[in-house]
Amino acid sequence: MIEKGDITRAAEEALAHKDLFLVEVKVHGDEVEVFIDSDGRGADGRPRGVSVDDCIELTRAIEAQFDRDAEDFSLTVSSAGIGQPLRVSRQYRKLVGRNVEVVLVDGMKLVAVLEGVEGDNITLSYPEKQKVEGKKRPEVVTVTKTFSLADIKTTKEHIDFK
Repeated sequence: MIEKGDITRAAEEALAHKDLFLVEVKVHGDEVEVFIDSDGRGADGRPRGVSVDDCIELTRAIEAQFDRDAEDFSLTVSSAGIGQPLRVSRQYRKLVGRNVEVVLVDGMKLVAVLEGVEGDNITLSYPEKQKVEGKKRPEVVTVTKTFSLADIKTTKEHIDFK
């Protein structure tokens, strides 16, 4: 049976000198799923996504590390996908300056601008109603707070279709 650690090592080795990185490996029996992302930029300076060619190249690199006669498994390589929760810090760094949806472990939900990533902490700016001295009603102010990744249940890129 194929081991998750073996697939992870093969994928990381194949991606070592590229602007692609491993997000997650799932192994269910003989079904293996590998999710990758890119933090590279195209010639126009815009973020580069994961191409079909990237997935094919990684599939071939992983399969080359295993004896297909001894190890019978189905391998799927794909991009992490928009709308999927962020799993690794490199995904967070890629979204600095963008809107994200965050659910904290205490259940609080935020739509915020990801201001920065440092170690296991992220800094978010978001609107919050606060009591302002001298005012009868709370006003909306922009709050900037730092959160530990351990305090975050999920983070996704916020896509606004307005």
